[in-house]
Amino acid sequence: MFHDITVSELLSKKDKESHTIIDVRSPKEFKEATIPNSINIPVFNDEERAEVGTIYKQVGKEAAMDRGLAIFSKKLPEFIGEFKKIETPMTVFCWRGGMRSKTAATVLDLMGIRVNRLSGGIRSYRRWIVNYLETGKFSPKLLVLNGYTGTGKTYILQKLKEKGYPVIDLEQMAGHRGSIFGQIGLTPSNQKKFDSALVTEMLEYENEPFVFIEGESKRIGRVYLPDIIYDKKEEGRQIFIDLPLEERVKNIIEEYEPWNYPERFQEAFRYIKRKIHTPVAKQIEVHLEEGEFTQAVRLLLEYYYDPRYEYSASHYPESQKTTVQADSVDDAFNKVLEGIQQSKLGA
Repeated sequence: MFHDITVSELLSKKDKESHTIIDVRSPKEFKEATIPNSINIPVFNDEERAEVGTIYKQVGKEAAMDRGLAIFSKKLPEFIGEFKKIETPMTVFCWRGGMRSKTAATVLDLMGIRVNRLSGGIRSYRRWIVNYLETGKFSPKLLVLNGYTGTGKTYILQKLKEKGYPVIDLEQMAGHRGSIFGQIGLTPSNQKKFDSALVTEMLEYENEPFVFIEGESKRIGRVYLPDIIYDKKEEGRQIFIDLPLEERVKNIIEEYEPWNYPERFQEAFRYIKRKIHTPVAKQIEVHLEEGEFTQAVRLLLEYYYDPRYEYSASHYPESQKTTVQADSVDDAFNKVLEGIQQSKLGA
C-alpha cells in the first residue's frame, strides 16, 4: 500500500536528486504552478479534465467518477509505462491529495511500483510555502549587486554561480528583467511559481554565510518580493557596479536584441513616454520606429533610467556601500571575485 507523506517530510529528503516528484494533474495545471523540479505524468489531459469536471457539476460525483475511470483505464499501459522508466523513489501529488493521486498511487501499487503520495496535494504545499515566507527565517547575509541599468548584474550573478558561489537570481525566477522592457522575449512567472522557486533556493542556501542577489524593487514584473527577502536585501551590503555609458548601451543591446521585437519595444516605451522631457521622448520614439536602437537606449539611460537609479540608490548610507569601478562586465566580475576572496565585500 502507498504511503502518505507531509510537505515537511518531502522537503526534508536529503538527496533530492535521488527522489522524483510527479505531478499527476493536467498539463495546464502543471504549467500554471507546480512543485519545483517535479515532472508531469497526468491522469487526465486538459480536455479530459474539463469533461469530467463538467459531468461532476451537471450530473454528479458518481457519474464523473465512472467517466473518469473509463478514460483512465484506456490509458493505463502508457501511464504505468512512464513510471516504470523512473528508477528512483517517487512521490505523486494532485491538487489536494484527492482522487487523482489516490487512483494513480493505488494502480501503481497493484503493479508493484512503490510510490508515496503527498498528503493534501499541491494545496498543502502552497500553504507551507506561504507560511514559510511569512514566519520563517533566512540566516545568510545578502550581498546585493546594484548599479546603473546595463552594468551586467545578471551576467555577474551567473558567473558567480558557475564559480560555486550561492546565488539567488530573482529576475530569472520572475521571468522579467525588472524594467518596463523587462518581459520582452521572456515568459513572466506568476506569484505561486515565483514563491516556490524562491523558497526552494532559500532552503538550499539556508546554511551559507552569504548569498548574492541583484538589487530589485519590491515588484519584478508580475510578482512581488516577500518581506523576508526584501527587508534583508535592504539591510545587506550594497555592491555598486560602475561601467562607462557606452559599455552599458552595448550590454543592453546584446541582452535585449530589440531588433527581434521592435513593435513590443515601441509599445512598452509608450508607458513611460510621458515621464520624459517631450523633445527627448520624441527623439527616442523616432529612433525606435527607425530601428536605431543604440541611440534610443543611450537616451533612455541618460534621461530616464539613470536619474531614477540615482534617486533609489541615494537612501543607502555610505557605510553600507561598496563601489566597483570597471571598464567592462568581465572586469567587474573579476573585481567582485577578488573582493570576495579578500573579504572586502562584507562576506
